[in-house]
Amino acid sequence: MTTAPSKASIIRLLLMITLPLYILDQLSKWWIVMNFKLPFIVVDGQKYGVPEDTRPILEGFFNLVRRHNQGVAFGIGNGTTWAPVVFLFVLVIALGAILYFWNKGAFSGPARWSAPLLISGILGNLTDRLFQGFWLEPYKNFSFFERLGEGYVVDFLDFKLPGFDKIMPSSGGHWPAFNVADSCISVAAVLLLLTAVIEGRNEYREKKSKES
Repeated sequence: MTTAPSKASIIRLLLMITLPLYILDQLSKWWIVMNFKLPFIVVDGQKYGVPEDTRPILEGFFNLVRRHNQGVAFGIGNGTTWAPVVFLFVLVIALGAILYFWNKGAFSGPARWSAPLLISGILGNLTDRLFQGFWLEPYKNFSFFERLGEGYVVDFLDFKLPGFDKIMPSSGGHWPAFNVADSCISVAAVLLLLTAVIEGRNEYREKKSKES
C-alpha cells in the first residue's frame, strides 16, 4: 500500500522542482511578451499587431515566436469566446485534484516526480490565463471581466519536424508551439505512463509467482 508523503517532503519537492520551473516559465514568457510584437488581432473592427513575429534560432528547425493560445493543445478552442473561461476553471480543478491525490499518496515510483511537474505546468499556464489579458493594450479600456476573458497562454517554442507535414499538412511541418509549462506537463505524462507500465509488470510477475 502506498503511503502518503509527509508535508516536509511535499514542501521540499515544491521548492526544488515546482518553484524554479514556474519562475523559469514566467520569466521566459514575459521576455517574449516584452520583446516580440503583438500577434495580429482585431478589436472593435480595428487591426493591431503583426501576422507573426518569428525569429529563427536554428534555421529550418527551431524558431522563437509569440503566439497567443486561448485554447488547449493544437489550438483547440482558440479564438472562441468560451475557451478562456472554461479552460481557466479546468486548470483550477485539475490543480486541486493533483494536490488532493498527491497528499493521499496516489503518486508512486517515477510518478512521484510527476506531481510537482504537473503543478508547475498548471500554475504557469493558469497565471497566463489570469493576467496576460490585462496587459493587452487594445483592451485597456474594456471592463475587468472582458479583459479577464482575453487571457491567453504564451507559446513561443516552435519546432519544424521532418515528415510532420505528412501527418498534418496544415501545419507546414511545424509542431504546435509550446512553452516551459507545457514541457513540464508532457514530462509528467511520460512519468505517469512509465509508472503504469512498471506497476502493471510487477502485478503480472506477482500473479505469475502465486500461480507457480
